[in-house]
Amino acid sequence: MIKANNVFLVGPMGAGKTTIGRLLAKNLSLKFVDLDAEIEKRCGADIPWIFDVEGEAGFRKRECMLLEELTDLEGILLATGGGAVLDSRNREYLKARGCVVYLCASATQLMERTAHDRSRPLLQVDDPLSVLTRLIAERDPFYREVADLIVETERKKPQAVAEWVAREVRQHQA
Repeated sequence: MIKANNVFLVGPMGAGKTTIGRLLAKNLSLKFVDLDAEIEKRCGADIPWIFDVEGEAGFRKRECMLLEELTDLEGILLATGGGAVLDSRNREYLKARGCVVYLCASATQLMERTAHDRSRPLLQVDDPLSVLTRLIAERDPFYREVADLIVETERKKPQAVAEWVAREVRQHQA
């Protein structure tokens, strides 16, 4: 049974959580919230700065606190950060409080989508493709653990993915 009062998007960076999320929120008449953007707004600093000053652990602590708050709302579509599923508490909030959609794509596709994005601290290395490959391997079991729906976004138009997910969510609302 899919819980449809909230929809939460999970998946690796570059899978389309923000782009598809905006379209899907409109389609389902939900309020769109991007977890990373909300963290930046509340901190008054961007994610790379938070990583530089507080490290990944500091960022994850902020992420967990905000995810708990936001998943407790009603009528939202939340695009999570790629690593939000690492914390077991976050996985519990996601599973219990809404319909979780895992957006996935290959490391090569994710690399193409994120190649020029300097706002992703984990990819500011010499070999970002190997980082993406490792992150997918580490996180995929967590994404699958929380997912009510798993959607392959590889070479698909965001609008088509959003429409398909909206149909699936609506089908299970009854």
